[in-house]
Amino acid sequence: MTIRRRRFLEFGAGAAIAATLHGCVSSSSDTTQAGVATADAGGADPGKISIGFWPVAAGLPLFMAVEKGYFKDAGLDVEAVKFASAQQVAEGIIAGRLQGSGNGTASGALGLAEIASPGLFKILAANPSNVDLKLEQFIVAKDSPIQSIADLAGKRVASGPGAQNKVIAEAVLKANGIDGIEVQQLEIRQHVAALESGQIDAAYTLEPTGTVGEMNGLTRILENGVVSTYILGDSKAPWFGGSATLSTQFIDAYPEAAKTYAEAYRRAIADIRANPDETRQYLVGYTAIEGDLVDKVPLVGYTMFDEFTPEDVEYFQAFFDFMTESEVFSKPVDVAALIYKPA
Repeated sequence: MTIRRRRFLEFGAGAAIAATLHGCVSSSSDTTQAGVATADAGGADPGKISIGFWPVAAGLPLFMAVEKGYFKDAGLDVEAVKFASAQQVAEGIIAGRLQGSGNGTASGALGLAEIASPGLFKILAANPSNVDLKLEQFIVAKDSPIQSIADLAGKRVASGPGAQNKVIAEAVLKANGIDGIEVQQLEIRQHVAALESGQIDAAYTLEPTGTVGEMNGLTRILENGVVSTYILGDSKAPWFGGSATLSTQFIDAYPEAAKTYAEAYRRAIADIRANPDETRQYLVGYTAIEGDLVDKVPLVGYTMFDEFTPEDVEYFQAFFDFMTESEVFSKPVDVAALIYKPA
């Protein structure tokens, strides 16, 4: 398998969304500055478009659109910028360093950013997962005696970084009769090693972590689709846990470029739907998956802005309402108002 030289940047740690809420967004001296802050509303060329991503399998449409030249074909100069957490992607949009996010960026982190900076972005596409469209899961070490989530009482449990991951892990544990566990936040790329070493007993994680650990004989998947099952109340319900976005600033400054970007992104999603086995190769280099393991990674679904059904919006809203009830969101966030509507 060959793949063209990856065209993305990697950023290190940034401040937490909590700091952003207090007006303390951190920046990096290595950050490539965006070219839209003083955009002419009539300008046709937006210049470099920087899109942040978190290295999870759900980000595939962005990876593909860059690698296969879909953006380039549309006359756009797009770079995919890698971050260690979804919060850092959201911070980059608030600070104007990024013009949007790729799929897999936690919708909860984006919701927090919207509260911090109202009118910040619009959703181009979201990635639904459930028990069949596998993304989120609890995993344990391969030889662990733990057989169900209910067995995690008194155990050391980790989640990915960020409020969304932590509150989901705690809610799923609570739904299984377990309360009072302090879930440790740990970078997803460290989950398999932490389980193998015995540092933790279980992790709430996202693909491709579970597949990588399982195929390497180090971990096993305890249960998939836990948000749909325990938070939305139906294992088949779509959980829109991640979203691809464009900043409202960018959309307002370059409405035609925004439409062009959206259609190039749609092209990648159509390709994934039509050729899932062939498109998995574009996870290599952008996520922890490598080599032949790429063929085993499950793919989530993708819903473009004009494909949302009323039921989809209701389920998406139910998740945001859960975030409000869990006091992660300081106030309700209206999902319908966030969905992109071309001018």
